[in-house]
Amino acid sequence: MYSLSKSLFLALFLIFLHGTGSAAQAQDYGDMIVVGSIGDASVLIPMLASDATSHQIAGLIFNGLVKYDKDLNLVGDLAESWEVSGNGKIITFHLRKGVTWEDGRPFTSEDVLFGFNLITDPKTPTAYAGDFLEVEHAEAPDPYTFKVIYKEPFAPALSSWGNLVVLPKHLLQGKDITKAPFGRKPVGLGPFRLKRWVTQDRIELVANPGYFEGRPYLDGYVMRIIPDPATMFLELKSGGLDWMGLSPIQYDRQTNTPFFKTNFNKYNYLSFSYTYLGYNLRMPLFKDKRIRQAISYAIDKKEIIRGVLLGYGVPATGPYKPDAWFYNPNVKRYPYDPQKARELLAEAGWADRDGDGWLENDKGRRFTFTVITNQGNGLRDRTAQIIQYRLKQVGIEMKIRTLEWTAFINDFIDKRRFEAVILGWTLGQDPDIYDIWHSSKTGEKELNFIGYKNKEIDELLVKGRRTFDREERRKIYWKVQEILAEDQPYTFLYVPMSLPVIHKRFRGIKPAPAGISYNFIRWWVPKNEQKYMMP
Repeated sequence: MYSLSKSLFLALFLIFLHGTGSAAQAQDYGDMIVVGSIGDASVLIPMLASDATSHQIAGLIFNGLVKYDKDLNLVGDLAESWEVSGNGKIITFHLRKGVTWEDGRPFTSEDVLFGFNLITDPKTPTAYAGDFLEVEHAEAPDPYTFKVIYKEPFAPALSSWGNLVVLPKHLLQGKDITKAPFGRKPVGLGPFRLKRWVTQDRIELVANPGYFEGRPYLDGYVMRIIPDPATMFLELKSGGLDWMGLSPIQYDRQTNTPFFKTNFNKYNYLSFSYTYLGYNLRMPLFKDKRIRQAISYAIDKKEIIRGVLLGYGVPATGPYKPDAWFYNPNVKRYPYDPQKARELLAEAGWADRDGDGWLENDKGRRFTFTVITNQGNGLRDRTAQIIQYRLKQVGIEMKIRTLEWTAFINDFIDKRRFEAVILGWTLGQDPDIYDIWHSSKTGEKELNFIGYKNKEIDELLVKGRRTFDREERRKIYWKVQEILAEDQPYTFLYVPMSLPVIHKRFRGIKPAPAGISYNFIRWWVPKNEQKYMMP
């Protein structure tokens, strides 16, 4: 899943799954957890990474100044406390003392300032500089104080200091971080340390005994890279994995056996993500919003939810999940209506002029385009096939191309070499979506890769960042959703359920609004049930 922003990536690991469990005995140290992933990491410097796997691993190696607690409140992480000035423009962080990097060097405010200077350096190829460019001045007046002064009041300011900018100055100063070995051999200060990374095979982490919040109970965390979900499921069944996200068919049918009921706990909850069909608005074919609206009417979202998700999801109406406080339930909807789709297409100049069932324009060009998506994601592939069938019913030919993830991102999305794409976004706890939808964010490696430009949206997104009152912010983002619903730069498809499964030997899992991974370092396994020993 393509990524969004630093606050969203901070949220990603916190809300990875949701379940139940409790411990009624003394916690034991030992064992490790083996997790399945369809994609490998790319780089373990958070500000350079644009994929969820990289941020998931880096989130265990690095910390930010703040984090979300179990109730989705911002609390201190590397910062013990902070003050915000009355005008909202100045934040003064007071950092924890006694925190050390893996090599024993003390963590200080100079590491935060160094990371800030890196992420705001125009030479740093990052998609996440925007929030930090709102800062007019940053300083480290002493080793345990970090102060930032914003140009204007900035509502997402505090959450933006999640986990992107804290890097060891003593190891990276004067180096090109895009070429430094640090990207594959990071030195962190988080709960785990990198032990080994075998490309396209596995990433192994070991517990950091000197972690400032206390050593994790688990000795290790291993991510195995298994691009094929069916193969991953076989590994789970054979004991090679402890934790994976299930497909709907795996969740609904293949795990309802005595073996799984005895050995695993399954969980389901509305995920913090959505899937969409996005249009490259640089292409003449998609410039007319009537075309995009017509495609939305031609797609049966409920059919996709039934046929692909087996009911484990809800239709998406915009860029937020339905239970968010800033979600607008009253936006324009696009129920399945092929006749309405044909009418809009005819208005836009497309008709079946030769009786062959396909639409053509007045120059005889057939309405045809190719949608790309990533390999290893059966849900997206089957979604594409259903869309392909429904569009054919109204005379549109949609071809499907699946690509290996790295090539998909680097060679097609980042270079804008696509007509349409089926992808997903992971969501965070703040409604700020500036990096995806503002017209200034359309450059290479930036996240508005479809090239959407709307002056009113630009103004609202800036206003939303300057407004602190929750009700006023709600009104702003409700309007944003109304405009996006009208423009349909994406056909917003569905919000899926997360369907993870975890081996029952893991204790300490305590459900909360943030999911369960917020206390991952306190998961543990009783001695008599431990399976692995770290070599």
